[in-house]
Amino acid sequence: MSSSRPFLSRAALWLTFASAAAILFSIAISQILLGLALAALFFSGDPIRIPRIKWLLALFILGTLISWAFSGSIAAGLPQIRKFYVFCQLVIVFSCLRDVAAVRWLFLVWAGFGSIDALRGIVQFAGKIRQAHQMGINAYDYYVAERITGFTSHWNTFSAEQMFALLMLASFLFFAPAARKRMWIWVLCAILMSVAVLLAETRGVWIATAVAALYLVWQWKPKFVFLVPAVILIAFLISPPAIRERFGSLIRPRQSDSNAFRLVTWRTGIRMIEAHPWLGLGPEGPHYQFDKWVPPDTPRPLPAGWYGHLHNIYLQYAAERGIPTMLVMMWLLGQMVVDSWRGLRLLPPGRSNRRFLLHGGIAIILAILAEGLVEYNLGDSEVLTMFLIVVGCVYLALEKDLAFD
Repeated sequence: MSSSRPFLSRAALWLTFASAAAILFSIAISQILLGLALAALFFSGDPIRIPRIKWLLALFILGTLISWAFSGSIAAGLPQIRKFYVFCQLVIVFSCLRDVAAVRWLFLVWAGFGSIDALRGIVQFAGKIRQAHQMGINAYDYYVAERITGFTSHWNTFSAEQMFALLMLASFLFFAPAARKRMWIWVLCAILMSVAVLLAETRGVWIATAVAALYLVWQWKPKFVFLVPAVILIAFLISPPAIRERFGSLIRPRQSDSNAFRLVTWRTGIRMIEAHPWLGLGPEGPHYQFDKWVPPDTPRPLPAGWYGHLHNIYLQYAAERGIPTMLVMMWLLGQMVVDSWRGLRLLPPGRSNRRFLLHGGIAIILAILAEGLVEYNLGDSEVLTMFLIVVGCVYLALEKDLAFD
């Protein structure tokens, strides 16, 4: 039995790597590999490790379970309880990817896979615009409801995945010691993913990417911060008309835009929270009870849009699981930023793998918090998986006993 343990340890490492990389192509494959990695880790006899935020994570899970138990609808809440399986991604990453080369290559594989996904999305965009012209209908109105998805099932997932891979690659290029090797490849990947984020027309991701990019550039070379708005302006000027119209919709929304229905979901969420501030309606409660809580002065029929969640992580967690559990999640995210920032202050000057991971982690959290104002991004299993992978790698970079530089 003991002779098989080194093999199982290596298997756990590579299964973890494969699970983390596969998320850009298939959630099903990623989760199958996650289960295999957990099994290999368990039978290898290696220690099962959880980052120092484990108590906050446990409080969030406990708050969710209490809300579920008192919701009066156990069956309806099961999807969110099953989603706790995704949190095992944090466990296997922190337990198995304790080699700096594996961590660095994981994010470079994200960049490569993300670029392939971006190319698919760019081809999809050209095809959809051509279809609109052939049908003789307005390209913007047609495309806003039929946006590119790459290898995913929805444009929000596609946009967020591209954003995660792009931000971690940008952090690598700005702060990692190995960034100068094959730089032209990584710059090309960054360009492809940036184009895909632009063409996907997910405005929350646009804003989140801009916020995170400002942070990364400020930490890299503060004098170049002004280039971020300049790049945004150039992107606007050279974009196809459908993209320029989408930019304009940030200020002057059209009938086909999603602003109106979001206002309905936010007002409805506030009513849910006012009535159930401590435990919420229970996991999935806002989905199944939405009609009951729509403000009575809301015009009918409701504006076109998706009413399965509240399109805001703060309102969603509070309405589902109660204000205390929502605050625990915010504490969890804030603690990650604090821990990362403290780790950065202890680093010597210059490029390092730790610096790239810690800055990348802060950028990802800032992006999640910014996009979370208009989208329930952590409710998406693919997005949650990528987030947990980044968190695991950030806390690996904070482990002083690991040779990460």
